[in-house]
Amino acid sequence: MTSPGITPVPATGPTGPQVLPTVRPGPAAGQPESWPAAPALPGPPSLIERRWPGPSGSARPLVLAALTAAAVVGAVTLTMVRPGLGWLVAALAATAALVTAAVQTAAATATTPQPTTVALAPPAAVATASPGATGAPGRAAQVAWAAATIALVAVGTVRAAGWLFTLCLVAAAVTGTLAVTGGRSPLGMLVAATLQPAATVRALPWAVRGLRDTRPTGAGIGVGRILSSLAISAGLLTLFGLLFASADAVFADLVTGLLPDISPGGVVGWLVRLVLIGAGLVGAAYLVSRPPDLEGLRPGPSRPAHRLEWTLPLVLLDTLFAAFVLVQLTVFFGGAGHVLRTAGLTYAQYARGGFWQLLAVTALTLLVIAVAARRAPKATRADRLLVRTLLGTLAALSLVVVASALYRMQVYADAYGATRLRLFVTTVELWLGLLFVLVGVAVVRLRAAWLPRLVVGTAVLALLGLALVNPDRLIADRNVDRYLRTGRLDVSYVSGLSADAVPALARLPEPMRACALGQIAAELPRDGLWGANLGRQRARRDLATMPTTAELTDCPGTRLW
Repeated sequence: MTSPGITPVPATGPTGPQVLPTVRPGPAAGQPESWPAAPALPGPPSLIERRWPGPSGSARPLVLAALTAAAVVGAVTLTMVRPGLGWLVAALAATAALVTAAVQTAAATATTPQPTTVALAPPAAVATASPGATGAPGRAAQVAWAAATIALVAVGTVRAAGWLFTLCLVAAAVTGTLAVTGGRSPLGMLVAATLQPAATVRALPWAVRGLRDTRPTGAGIGVGRILSSLAISAGLLTLFGLLFASADAVFADLVTGLLPDISPGGVVGWLVRLVLIGAGLVGAAYLVSRPPDLEGLRPGPSRPAHRLEWTLPLVLLDTLFAAFVLVQLTVFFGGAGHVLRTAGLTYAQYARGGFWQLLAVTALTLLVIAVAARRAPKATRADRLLVRTLLGTLAALSLVVVASALYRMQVYADAYGATRLRLFVTTVELWLGLLFVLVGVAVVRLRAAWLPRLVVGTAVLALLGLALVNPDRLIADRNVDRYLRTGRLDVSYVSGLSADAVPALARLPEPMRACALGQIAAELPRDGLWGANLGRQRARRDLATMPTTAELTDCPGTRLW
């Protein structure tokens, strides 16, 4: 008879086999006997661990050095008041630093053996190591988004219009994020646009580990020595640069344009820019080193609607669009007088009263097509034919609506003059027309996986096309031509355009020319090296050959609207 907690174990003694008691801890008094609990298995990884595990280890010394150099270049060259060359230089420096991070990551991945692990979770829940995955089709897409980013930033070096450069910067933020994160589906692209702040926070421990790791890697030099080499180089350049500047006045002007402002306010601004740019670059390098997996971020399949449920609304909508298109064709092909007499409007009132409504119709139609294409059943051949017929008809009729809106804007601009807003919304309407063509192709093919990327890509091309036509000069040309025909010009508006408009306004006769150019000339100070801008440089050259002063009473004119 054995006591609780004692297990007999066979043993061999002098008299033969014997049973020796092996003592193991028994249960506490009043509790049932139980075996030791098995170790708990780890739970499935979280969504972030599966989609965005982040780089392992620490930041490499060369990457940290490249990021530091790019942050310093950006803090020195960026001009906050006017667009100029400094923005392009900063963008190129940031691109070079991120390319360095990508190359170093690829080299480390190629030389580091991948450990074999046993998955404790279902295969679908195991994080997939995809260091090069960006959600885009290969490196070509990354290069295309990066090139678009640089081109958008470069607009500030060529055009002087601040409003245009602001739009380009917003678009560059989107394309730059797609260059380092990817995302092809609408949901993936939306998530990619929100990752930069989170990446900056998550990158701090990764960068700190790289700073603490003083072991030489790669070329045999640690991060501390690289940073000290950069500091010594900066100190030597500053010392000898100041000595050369004191020896030659021309060289002194060049050095003054290169060096940042050393006043207290300038130093504070420089430090703020350095911190912000450095944090953004560290986050971007973190994304480049291990981008998130956005490929599977797509909404689940929706329940197909009944054929009558989606067919009836689309048939009625197509009928309404067809009736509207017939009226527009009447206006286009000679029946405008009857239509305008019936409505009791002038051409200008007819255009102004309809353009914004047609712009809203265009945008809403894209939403209707997207919802219908998602909910419509496509299981049978008859279903697919019905989808192609109804949605294709709606897309084709929408092109006529786009043409009508553009025609109305043309009439409106002829009656009241061209403005930045009118030119911009015309560009948006042209872009929406292109989208309807792409949507029509997607409807015919019944495939639209490529459409979200083309939506962003065509928007970028539309913005670059707007910069290519030089919008402020185009607006000034249109208003000068209108003044030469009608004698009407809003001097206060055209004088508020940027320096890009100077060549067009120079065609005005005196004293209108001096009235239009006086304010532009007064707000055209000399640029430094990093503020160099081609549009402002051309304006200075033209203004140097003509008078730009006039009394306020010498500036007649009427408003554009």
